[in-house]
Amino acid sequence: MSNQRPDVSDEEIGMRAFKIRRAKAVERALDRMRRGLRDSWSTFSQRDLNDLSWMIGEMWAYVPRSDWEDLHFGKLTTGDVVEIVALAHTLRAEPHNTVETMDTVVDMVRARSV
Repeated sequence: MSNQRPDVSDEEIGMRAFKIRRAKAVERALDRMRRGLRDSWSTFSQRDLNDLSWMIGEMWAYVPRSDWEDLHFGKLTTGDVVEIVALAHTLRAEPHNTVETMDTVVDMVRARSV
């Protein structure tokens, strides 16, 4: 057995681990939303769900881990999710108010988490 390292840098390994943790966190958050919204969940299009997933992933990267665990995605209303999806559409089209948009979304989720 050789002591040579694979052709993968520590940075690449770190990025892969980051992406895996983010994907798992997004999956858990979306599952909680789906269970919380029940039948309303089916009103969202695949594009809406893709944008929602993207926004939750961006939130995960934005919010400190200690705060992330205190967010209760299952308590969001259909109106909340519609607004988050709209903000995601806007942010993807015009990414110039990123911090303000992220703060708005995080504040919405925090408001339901109390």
